[in-house]
Amino acid sequence: MNPLELTGQARTHVIELQSPHCTLHYEVIASLLAMRDAAHADGVDLSIASSFRDFDTQLSIWNRKWSGERPLYDRVGRLLERARMADSDVVDAILAWSAVPGGSRHHWGSDIDVFDAAALTDGYKLQLVPSEYASDGIFSRLSAWLDRNMQRFGFFRPYRTDRGSVNPEPWHLSYAPVSVPALESLSLSMLRQVLETSSISGKPQVLARLPEIYTRFLLAIDAPNSC
Repeated sequence: MNPLELTGQARTHVIELQSPHCTLHYEVIASLLAMRDAAHADGVDLSIASSFRDFDTQLSIWNRKWSGERPLYDRVGRLLERARMADSDVVDAILAWSAVPGGSRHHWGSDIDVFDAAALTDGYKLQLVPSEYASDGIFSRLSAWLDRNMQRFGFFRPYRTDRGSVNPEPWHLSYAPVSVPALESLSLSMLRQVLETSSISGKPQVLARLPEIYTRFLLAIDAPNSC
C-alpha cells in the first residue's frame, strides 16, 4: 500500500461488497467469505459491524469525542465528564477506544469488527463491548468459534490482551497477510505529516505525544501467532 492508502486518504485498495455489506482490501475478500461460510456451517452468522474506515471518518470520530459530542469512557467503560478533564486526559481516553486518524487499522481494509447475527434477539442493540464476547456473553459461541478457526483463514485479534494501550477488543479481527506489512510500512514520520496538515482537535497535544502514541497504541499489539 502507498502512503495515502495506509493513512486512509485513498480507497484505491478496497472493494465494496454487498453481501456481507462491507468494504475491504481486495486481498481479504476470499478469505473472509470462506471463513463466513465455515462459520455458517457451524450455526454462526458471522456478520460485520465495521470494515474499512477512511481518514475523514476517523477524524470525525476523534473530533466529536474531543468536543464531547460523542461520549468518552474510561478503561473500564465508565462514562467520563469531558468538561472536567484536562486535554491530556482526553487524548488518553479517546485512544483507549479509538485510533488517532491516519493510524487506524481500519484504514487498510484488513480489519473488521464482527458479531453473530444469529445470536441477536429482538430489540437487542449491538454494543461491541468485551462482556458480549465473554464466556457468558451473547456472542460467546462466536468468540469460541473464532478461537478455534480464525487462524486457518489468516485472521487474528490484534487487541486480544490488555497492554495498557488500546482496550481489549475481542470483536476486532485483522487479516495478517495484509495488516502485518501495512503496519511495518506506516512510519512515524508518515503519520506526523498527515496529522500536521489535518484539522484534528487537540493537535498540539497529539503531535507532542506522537512518538508515544505510535509506539504504545499502534505498534503494541498481539502478534498473529499469539492467538
